[in-house]
Amino acid sequence: MSYRYATADTPLGTVVAVASGAGLVAVRVADEPGHALGALAHRHRISPEPDDAVVAELAPQLEEYFDGRRRSFDVALDWQLVSGFAREALQTVREIPYGETASYGEVAALAGRPRAHRAVGTACRDTPFSIVVPVHRVIRSDGRLGEYGSFPEHKRFLIDLERTATRGSAAAEGTEGS
Repeated sequence: MSYRYATADTPLGTVVAVASGAGLVAVRVADEPGHALGALAHRHRISPEPDDAVVAELAPQLEEYFDGRRRSFDVALDWQLVSGFAREALQTVREIPYGETASYGEVAALAGRPRAHRAVGTACRDTPFSIVVPVHRVIRSDGRLGEYGSFPEHKRFLIDLERTATRGSAAAEGTEGS
């Protein structure tokens, strides 16, 4: 199977996207795209080739998301790097509404394994789909945000972005009927 990659700039840094013929295999925010790509290639034994077409759909959606105009992503995902309960957990995470959060335990329960909150945490930590699968919406049961890879400040940024956009939409809706 062949893999391709491209990058897109975001307010969080450069996003590295890797795709197969079936869809995106990985989306990662990286300080150093070459390092992130190398780690992904080594870990999963793939050798992606550069191809700007990989971000043709993703880049405009990322821009809309960071502008507060997009609530979810409509890009094909290839889940080959995720299996078992981790996949179930991440697919459940996709159901958390924009601008809202859920605890690791709540996600575990919704995924059918109420005692698997640590497994949900591991799935979120190891997700190959940063941002497009909104693991930033999963928080600790005590309300603290918890980690987000090596970038907890990114998690705060994304949660604040969504809450601000949600408040802005609610305020606009409230003034439309006046």
